[in-house]
Amino acid sequence: MRKIIHIDMDAFYASVEQHDHPELRGLPIAVGGTEHRGVVCAASYEARRFGVRSAMTGALARKRCPQITFVAPRFPRYKEVSQAIHAIFHDYTDCIEPISLDEAFLDVTENKIGEPLAVEIARQIRRRIRDELGLTASAGVSYNKFLAKVASDVRKPDGLCTVHPDQALDFIATLPIEAFWGVGRATAKRMHELGISTGADLRERSLEELRRRFGKAGQVFYDFARGIDDRPVVSEWVRKSFGCEHTFDEDSAEPLEVEARLRLVAEELQRRLERKGFVGRTLTLKVKFSDFTSLTRSTSDLEPISSLEEILRLGLRLLRGLDYSARPIRLLGLSLSNPPEEQRPGMWVPQWLPLVDAEGRPIVFD
Repeated sequence: MRKIIHIDMDAFYASVEQHDHPELRGLPIAVGGTEHRGVVCAASYEARRFGVRSAMTGALARKRCPQITFVAPRFPRYKEVSQAIHAIFHDYTDCIEPISLDEAFLDVTENKIGEPLAVEIARQIRRRIRDELGLTASAGVSYNKFLAKVASDVRKPDGLCTVHPDQALDFIATLPIEAFWGVGRATAKRMHELGISTGADLRERSLEELRRRFGKAGQVFYDFARGIDDRPVVSEWVRKSFGCEHTFDEDSAEPLEVEARLRLVAEELQRRLERKGFVGRTLTLKVKFSDFTSLTRSTSDLEPISSLEEILRLGLRLLRGLDYSARPIRLLGLSLSNPPEEQRPGMWVPQWLPLVDAEGRPIVFD
């Protein structure tokens, strides 16, 4: 039986700012955006009490919380803190799959300290993050990634939740469908229309029905409802590409809106590339439409691609080559692959990573 931990920092960007600037502690703050332009990257828990959320416009954040303080993001600082967090992880295991600066899966089935209890390792990691870095983290512990991820949300912030194999089906049965990995607002709406509101409701549906209604995702939903998730924790050294994606809250065919969302994806991708020193020659655009059909388009350059300007230029070229006026877009993704020969040994296997907010949830746009 595997032992998987999901670590999710609490309001990471905002918490780093409040840690570094004591005068901001206890105040509602938003990282990124202003009341005149831009979107919020992260909101402190004080701001969330007023309904401020990631990906919200600065104007709406100010409307909901007139006393909010906007703070310019400092990504080099967040990267520095993230590296310190990962150094703690590596004291326990090298089988680490980072999802973003503030979120990662750890496989501690075999670990460096010989601790048989994954929950004890999670306790130690959370305690060290608090004592050494002055930040809080939530953790989920279970026998697969899906359950560990969901468990980390149960007692946020600064919480720890364990789901044992003999508890899994009961735990899943009571989950609202929105808690399932891969179920955004649009999918949740469809499920509610079908009478699926909880994990128990989902488990009652046949594989054939779920595949018919949700395509390939139907198999995933069917397995998750039964506590099945065989995906391994993939250490960084085996990957060969970087990608990220996000799902819109509302499907959109408005070019200005779609292109603005693409820029956010491009910015997140470029940060990940810079963090790992990765360059590639092929950029791939992934698009999913309102009817759940999807396509990918790729373009290659002779010179390696790494800058935001190049990613955005090529991504916009691919996007503008599509006619989506009659098929609104619900998801956009960008992936960079085809590294130079000298980078090929030990790179990442291709995969799409969701564009996540400071709390580790896939960003969904209003």
